[in-house]
Amino acid sequence: MSGRLSAITMALVFAAMVVPARAATIEITMENLEMSPKDASAKVGDTIAWINKDVFAHTATAGNGDFDVNLPAKKSGTFVLKKAGTVEYYCRYHPNMKATLKIEP
Repeated sequence: MSGRLSAITMALVFAAMVVPARAATIEITMENLEMSPKDASAKVGDTIAWINKDVFAHTATAGNGDFDVNLPAKKSGTFVLKKAGTVEYYCRYHPNMKATLKIEP
């Protein structure tokens, strides 16, 4: 019995090692024509959730074309990160609203 228990224990330990880590959700708030935080870090597979608390529409538009998320007033939008790198993004309607995402593999 102890050999079987040992094999089961080893199988469980191995399974725990190969299960991928859960992706995170990073929230970025748009309020008073500001993005907060302006600099955020994430990993490939994480979800970015932009929350527009303003009374007018915004966008989260990547300068490199990776994403362009429309955010109506008082609504939110999400995007799952697909590749590593540093992405600068802005609001197309309010170009002074800028932020940066640092995405790790």
